[in-house]
Amino acid sequence: MTLEQVKQQSCATIDRLQGELVRVSREIHAQPELAFQEFAAAKLLRETLEEAGLAVTPGAYGLETAFECEFGPASETRVALLAEYDALPEIGHACGHNLIATAALGAALALADLGEQLPGRVRLVGTPAEERGGGKEIMARAGAFEGVGAALMVHPSGIDLVTMPCIAIAEVEVEYQGQAAHASAMPDRGRNALDGLVLAYQAIAALRQHIQSTERIHGIITDGGQAPNIVPERARGRFYVRARNAQELDALKPRVAACFEAGAQASGTTVAARWGDVDYLELVTNWPLAEAYRANAEQLGRDFFPYDKIPAGVQGSTDMGNVSHRVPSIHPMIAAAPPQCTIHNAEFARWAGSEKGDRAALDGAKALAMTALDFLLDSDLRERTAAAFRDTQSD
Repeated sequence: MTLEQVKQQSCATIDRLQGELVRVSREIHAQPELAFQEFAAAKLLRETLEEAGLAVTPGAYGLETAFECEFGPASETRVALLAEYDALPEIGHACGHNLIATAALGAALALADLGEQLPGRVRLVGTPAEERGGGKEIMARAGAFEGVGAALMVHPSGIDLVTMPCIAIAEVEVEYQGQAAHASAMPDRGRNALDGLVLAYQAIAALRQHIQSTERIHGIITDGGQAPNIVPERARGRFYVRARNAQELDALKPRVAACFEAGAQASGTTVAARWGDVDYLELVTNWPLAEAYRANAEQLGRDFFPYDKIPAGVQGSTDMGNVSHRVPSIHPMIAAAPPQCTIHNAEFARWAGSEKGDRAALDGAKALAMTALDFLLDSDLRERTAAAFRDTQSD
């Protein structure tokens, strides 16, 4: 069979499995689970793969809600499909990870259905904890992407984009410790932990005036005390620090840490800052792979927004960035909502469970399957992919 023939067969398989795939997506959407707690979603995805006759490894690479499913003839050419399925607090699948999981699942089932016609190995990796915790980095350290020539995933959005502008991010949790006292009767005996955190918050607000336009700092107070008439003995906060790349992130983090220390000194309290074990790295898009994905998605009727027309400052972060520093990777965006609807809000969660979201998952599955076949069958694409990756490693 020719490349175009196996692509057509894969798309036909996804059409045949449409009902099953939509059911999986809607079930994950209806039961949102936070990072590292995606037990129902991981179980549903594993069972769907097993029902198709595929062997699945649960708890892969040391994470209880991760899994791996590898199939295809013995070959040194291997492509990875990545599934995400965690949700956000309060607003559920407002990032549409149910669609990401379904697209990867559909692509894997379509490729597996090729049987002996599949021209290489495919590794479907279920990756927990993208929203926080860096599941992909944890799994990468354990070898999840060893032997992989290309890593593919697709993310829902309000528009189709060939890639997502992604910068590096670090998470830090701070805890201030003071001295409790009656706020009216004995205020002089108190040391206000909340004051320490608020002073740090204000110092960060001042710092934000003097950082690069590509840098971001934002945070919340997660514990501000128990009662107005008790001087808060303890206060906690969580902050994200972002920069264009890992090097600039490393330079910004000490400036943020100084704000935390300043709040403690000014309030007479102590502070403990716990930086996350995983920093998310900037995304390194492999452009030969990205252009192959674009061509395949355009065949499905997808219309891409020009990447160079994205407004300055529109950017996010993902642990797929960490994968992209190890393996040639793509992270395109597929329209699952109207253009004015952005991810990480309740309205997007509703679209992720809509017919438009269903279509995005199915089209994403087809585009991923076709791009995987391009990589497995086209030696020229593999060579250009590898060369582009080498170039980014030498920068």
